[in-house]
Order: sequence, then C-alpha cells, then structure tokens
Amino acid sequence: MTIAEAPPLVAAAADAAVRWHPGASFRLDQTMFPLMRGNADPSFAAHTSGFWLAFTTPSGPVTLRLSGGGLGADTFVDAQAWGPGAEDAVAGVPGLLGANDDWSAFDDPGFHATLPRLVTESRRRNLALRLPSTGRMVDSLVPTILEQKVTTLEARRGYRYLMYRYGTPAPGKAPAGLLVPPTARQWLSIPSWEWHKAGVGPQRSATVMRALQSAVALERLADLSSSQAGAKLQTIPGIGVWTAAEVVQRTHGCPDSISVGDYHLAAYVGYALTGQKTDDAGMIELLEPWRGHRQRLVRMLYLSGFRKPAFGPRMTVQDHRGH
Repeated sequence: MTIAEAPPLVAAAADAAVRWHPGASFRLDQTMFPLMRGNADPSFAAHTSGFWLAFTTPSGPVTLRLSGGGLGADTFVDAQAWGPGAEDAVAGVPGLLGANDDWSAFDDPGFHATLPRLVTESRRRNLALRLPSTGRMVDSLVPTILEQKVTTLEARRGYRYLMYRYGTPAPGKAPAGLLVPPTARQWLSIPSWEWHKAGVGPQRSATVMRALQSAVALERLADLSSSQAGAKLQTIPGIGVWTAAEVVQRTHGCPDSISVGDYHLAAYVGYALTGQKTDDAGMIELLEPWRGHRQRLVRMLYLSGFRKPAFGPRMTVQDHRGH
C-alpha cells in the first residue's frame, strides 16, 4: 500500500489531492457503503463521478471526493479535497479506506477451513472489500444514537431534518445539496423543540447532549483500540453495547464488534448459519468460534446475497412529534 502524488490534472482541480495504491483489488463502493446513512444522506453522495463526503476536520470543514478502485495490484483511488480541512482529509484517506484492515488471519487456510461455505464463497467473490475507519467519533455517534430503538426509516428522516436545519454547505466543488454535519457545539445548540420536530424523543436527544458535553474527550477515543473505545462509550448513560458496536465499526474499522440488540441481525445470522431463527444469545454462541473476526463474517454473510424468510412481526414506527 502506497501513497503517491496525484496526477497534475487531478491535483490542479482541488485544494489538496493524493493517489492511494492499496496494493490489491479494491472495491470503493463496498468499502464506503457502511458510512452512508441511506441513499438520501445529506453528507454523503454517490455519483458517477465518485463518492463525495462532507465533514469537519481539526482544520475546518472539507469536501472529499473519492474515485477509482478496481481489480489487480495496480489499482488506485484518487482523492480530491476542498476547503480548510483539505490537507487533513487527504492525509486520512488511507485509514478511511481501510489501509489498516488486515484480512490475512481471516484468509489463512486453517481459519478459512472452519468457516461456513456460505461465508467462504462470499469471501471468494469479495476479496476487494476493506473495513473503513473514519476516526470521527461525533459524526458516527450522533446518527447512531438517533437509530436507537426506532426504525431505520424514522431515524434517517429525523437525521435529515436536523442536517437540513443545522448542517452547513460543503465547501468547494461539491454536489448541490451536500452538507457538512453539525459540529459538537452546533449539535448542543439545537433547542428541544427542534428535536421534537425531527421526531427524536427526549431520551435519544438527552443521550446526544450527554455524550457531546465532553466532545474533545470523545474524539480522543479514536486514538484508542476499538475495544477500549467501545468500553469508554458505554460509560455514557444511554449508550449500550449496540450503539458502541455500531460506532466502532465505522470509526475504527473494528473486525469483531457485533451489534447485539439489533432488531434484525440475530435472526438473520441464525437463519444464514443454521436455517433457524435465533436471539442475541444464540447469535453470540454461533459466532464464538470466529471471535476476532465476527464483523468480517457478518459482512460476508450480507454480501453473500442470503435473505432470511420474510415473515414475523414488524416494528412499529413511533412518532414522537404529536406527544
């Protein structure tokens, strides 16, 4: 894996640019997918021109465009950035794209022989996947808290409302409508009635407020191991194992964290591995032989194309705005 100067035309079109060579086949779409909060995420856009992200770095806001990827050892990804945070953003591109995500132990023949065929076949077809690491705790934590105990549809609707109200236009050459998520200070300034209008109940909004009271300390968790960061997150009232796992999967590229408490995951894993529904305890038991790589295994299950039977009770969408 190497970083090289971007070609002159690529570099000239941005405030900062870099070309990253992963040293092997690389799928940009599969790698970036977990970071996107639905197809209408205001801070993330997938275009034919590449993937566009807007966020805040220590130096300020930035728009980051990523393009490229492909098969073979000579593949590359071009990164272009605009705004005060441009240099910070391109410096973080390798980590963002999974440069530190090492699948060698997972792919070791001895370990591979223990995996279910559904997983090994999926891995054979998806060798170009990496687990991304954003290192941005606040940007990952807030939308994850909004997803606690509600449907994905409801959570993303609320997130979009708050983004449109309090996000800021992405700098530089950004697609129309791309927004930089609020900073911790901006999230803390949102009045209670706006959370209400967004359909975010008082329990979730209070959890956001508690978590962001120490935003500087929160961002420092990115420098810890994923297990340490997850444990520290769970010391904040209102943040449990599900929220912590969902966060470190994105901020640290954690290969093992499992979203215990997820409404669908345990049943999905149970059906995929045994043909039968299971609960969280059953899922943990099923995945125990592959501890250290459980998130990798789950990603392979999702990419296998397996779908669990479509029956069972549906979660009711809760509307807090009328209360």
